[in-house]
Amino acid sequence: MIRLPLLDPMAPERFPDPRHALAEPNGLLAFGGDLSPRRLLAAYERGIFPWFNPGEPILWWSPDPRCVFDTATFRANRSLRRALAGKDWRVTVDEAFVRVMRACAAPRPGQHGTWIGQAIIDAYASLHTQGHAHSVEVWEGDALVGGVYGVSVGRLFCGESMFSARSGGSKLALVALAALLREWGFPLLDAQVSNPHLLGLGARELPRDAFLAQVRTLAAQPCDPLRWRKAAPRAAADCL
Repeated sequence: MIRLPLLDPMAPERFPDPRHALAEPNGLLAFGGDLSPRRLLAAYERGIFPWFNPGEPILWWSPDPRCVFDTATFRANRSLRRALAGKDWRVTVDEAFVRVMRACAAPRPGQHGTWIGQAIIDAYASLHTQGHAHSVEVWEGDALVGGVYGVSVGRLFCGESMFSARSGGSKLALVALAALLREWGFPLLDAQVSNPHLLGLGARELPRDAFLAQVRTLAAQPCDPLRWRKAAPRAAADCL
């Protein structure tokens, strides 16, 4: 039987030590609590994130190893540059945060349901309004063809999900996000749980203890949230 700590509803900033998370299922740490901005920010500042299906209790995770992109070295590969050659796409920041979330939540081939339910959308929309959650959008004319969203804490960005409505849309959004983070002095883009797709894009696995040490340092560093609002639209070619 799995025994998990129940989070105190009156202490939104209190979490168990993420090093005590279960090995199976990998990273499961606690349950309960809520999705208030205070609790979510406290979680991300400790290398913890929520992940649960609609109708289930809120579950909190800190897997080992952690999947990350190094922004200093992450670039568009040759196949992506070739696929986007000649496309008149543009990239924006924080112009359609909730639309990106809803697109990420849309059904995908081979998947049944989504973990991005209305409670998650409402919670992260509140974080976005407060300047803590952000999106990168890819447009073809007026059509939203790709995007990625996540949470910024200090100089760490924690990616949550991405989507493509056109081939290459999510990859361009991810590359554009990494380019922005690199310019702003964010060394890591957290991708949470590794899979072959992310590793194939250039992500790597980082032992949880090493990741948590970096989180402590990066989350404590100041970063002006207004720079997200001031980010100018870019042509796709300028992001590659």
